Amino acid sequence: MALAQTVKPSFGWNIMTRPFVALGNFLVAIGEANSRVRATRVLMAMSDEELAERGLKRDQIVQHVFSESFYI
Repeated sequence: MALAQTVKPSFGWNIMTRPFVALGNFLVAIGEANSRVRATRVLMAMSDEELAERGLKRDQIVQHVFSESFYI
């Protein structure tokens, strides 16, 4: 028989970890707001046929989107 605890401890660790959680959430928000990330998501949502019409394969999407800013 297994026992699972679903209650979070209520002692002071939460106060100590809040700044780190906030910083992590902030960095994720910055990354997701990047226009290149949005372009990557749009291309990833396309079907393989739509990508082929654009001359891309699924494994080339990141290289295509970031090629202007990074020497990939």
